[in-house]
Amino acid sequence: MTADRLYPTRPFLAASVAVFREGRVLVAARGRPPLEAVYSLPGGLVEPGETLGQAALRELHEEVGVEASLIGFVAPVEFIERDDAGRVRHHYVICAHAARWTAGDPQPGREALDVRWVDAEEAARLPTTPGLAGILRQAFALNRTTP
Repeated sequence: MTADRLYPTRPFLAASVAVFREGRVLVAARGRPPLEAVYSLPGGLVEPGETLGQAALRELHEEVGVEASLIGFVAPVEFIERDDAGRVRHHYVICAHAARWTAGDPQPGREALDVRWVDAEEAARLPTTPGLAGILRQAFALNRTTP
């Protein structure tokens, strides 16, 4: 994590993706703070000139080695963490997408300590980032209703 992400002067824009394969979704345990070792969706910061969807798919490939085809936008999630004095320590706006797996076996690495395919019940038993349960509900519904 770069120093400018800690106590930022502005929110950071990020994108993530819920990838489905055979009715299960891919989750990854974060390899870095904030929320290190907590499960979330693969994702990261949007780079200049990238669309949100392009960023989500790039981050998916970089973090876990998986390729997918987007099926839609799910929802934005805001992560704001304050220190004991009330100052903003982290602020991310994460645009979550849904996609279907097309290639690659997920591999853990520097940014993802563990990766696994889970159903909704398994996901509910994992320690997850704030807001992930609601994003997964919406993503599972989108996966069921999108041809």
